[in-house]
Order: sequence, then structure tokens, then C-alpha cells
Amino acid sequence: MIRAGELVAFPTETVYGLGANALDPKAIEKIFAAKGRPASSPLIVHVSSVEMARSLACDWPERAEKLARKFWPGPLTLVLPKQPHVPDRLTAGLSTVGIRMPAHPVAQALIREAGVPIAAPSANPFTALSPTTAQHVRDSLGRGVAMVLDGGQSRVGIESTVLSLADSDAVLLRPGMITRREIEEVIGPIRFLDRAPQGPHASPGLHARHYSPRTPLILLQRGQAPPAGHGICLAMPDDPRDYAAALYERLHRADSEGWDWIALEQPPEGEEWAAIRDRLQRAARRNEND
Repeated sequence: MIRAGELVAFPTETVYGLGANALDPKAIEKIFAAKGRPASSPLIVHVSSVEMARSLACDWPERAEKLARKFWPGPLTLVLPKQPHVPDRLTAGLSTVGIRMPAHPVAQALIREAGVPIAAPSANPFTALSPTTAQHVRDSLGRGVAMVLDGGQSRVGIESTVLSLADSDAVLLRPGMITRREIEEVIGPIRFLDRAPQGPHASPGLHARHYSPRTPLILLQRGQAPPAGHGICLAMPDDPRDYAAALYERLHRADSEGWDWIALEQPPEGEEWAAIRDRLQRAARRNEND
């Protein structure tokens, strides 16, 4: 199906991806249509080897080699200058491409058997809650996918860390469960993206509202009382990795139960919580006309 230009949803250790042949512009177009995704948001390409990654990038610096050796397969996406044969539609017209090697054995096997790199954003409508089970995909995309491969619940539970190596400075575009400190231990100082650009984004996940349940999500300060009404306050794990692994699944479940609102206490400060705070702040943001 991948080789024939179809869409296949598959598990990764972060979330489920909506996959298509990354080198087939018509297949890539199907991803954007199925998700309702704007053209300004690029797709991440999933590979099964460093060799496949290098075939997509026109520059593979020593920093990329060190990070791949340390964190791949795993939840780290590297943004690098792209080869000319990588479709512009995939990269939102930018000269860079985001690449990662997923750690899930089903994802690895799919890429190897397909024999092509697989473009795969999260398998859900744009800005909606990311899926961490096959059922989440079926519920949100239904017949929009040719096949859903069920690999159980995603272990990491939130999207990958995205790091740009396209310029002399390494820039953290999206926080994930591989932290800034862990990256700096391998390649030295990196900096944060100051603000999302007005045009095409260098990374997915930079829109102000993202990862959102249909039910309004409210973030409470420690000790703050929830609003009145028919809502639910979710108790979450104290460990950040356990929290991340449970977050989307619990939001999906609460979202299906007909509450007026869902409330979560703001997670602690600290680098290990940065990715969780990022997802919650975007998920809790409402459209101006909501």
C-alpha cells in the first residue's frame, strides 16, 4: 500500500503516524487532505537507517552523526538541508527536511519492507488530539486511511523533540522527552526558537493551538479550584515520563465522556517537564471565536 501511494497509519514510540511514501508527491498530498493540514506545516520523514537518512539530506554534519548514534532509533527529529529529490510539498517549500528513525519495531519493519522513507505526521485531524492507540486513529480518521497497523499503546506518548542543524547554530524547534540538557551533553550549547515564523514552519507543532481535545481544556494553578459545572479533573502521574505516556490517552477518554470541561493542574517547572507544558499550553488555547 505504501509503494502504491496509499495512506497507512502505524505505531511509533511517540504517537501513531499517518504514513505515505515520502518521495511520492501525490501520496503526500493525500496526507494533507486527510488531516486538513495547512501547506505551511511540513511533514517529518521516518527512516529505517542512517544511510536512508543521509540519502535525504544534502549535508550530514558531524553533529547529526553524533546525535543519531546516541538517540536513534528514538524520539529525536533532525532538521537538515534537503536533497533536491525530496518533494517541496513535504517540506512546506522550505529547503530543509525533518528526519527521524522511530524506535517501534512495527514502524521499523514497515519502512524496511516498503523500501522507501515514510512521511508521517500524527494520524489525526490537524490540531486535534494526537493518537496513541490504533483505536484513536480509527475514531478520528475512519475510512480516510487504507490500513491501520495496531502496535499497542505508544510508549513515549508525545511527539518527538525537533532540533534544527540547518545552520551553524543548533536550534530546538519543538521540545520533546529527549531534553535540551541531554542534547547539549552530546553536541554542546543549543538555543531555543524565539517565535514561530509567519510563513512556513521549520517544524510541525508550532501553531498556537494544537493537540486539542474537542472538550475545552483548563489548566489550573496548584491549589486552584476548578470552575463550576459538569467537568472532570484528571489526576496525572508525578513522573514526567509516566505523565507523557498517559496524557493523550487520558484526554481521549475524557473527551469521549461528554464533559463540559476537562481540567489539569499545571505541571511543575523544570526542563524534564518542558515538552508536557508545551503540549498542554497549545491544547488549552481556544480559537478566538470559540
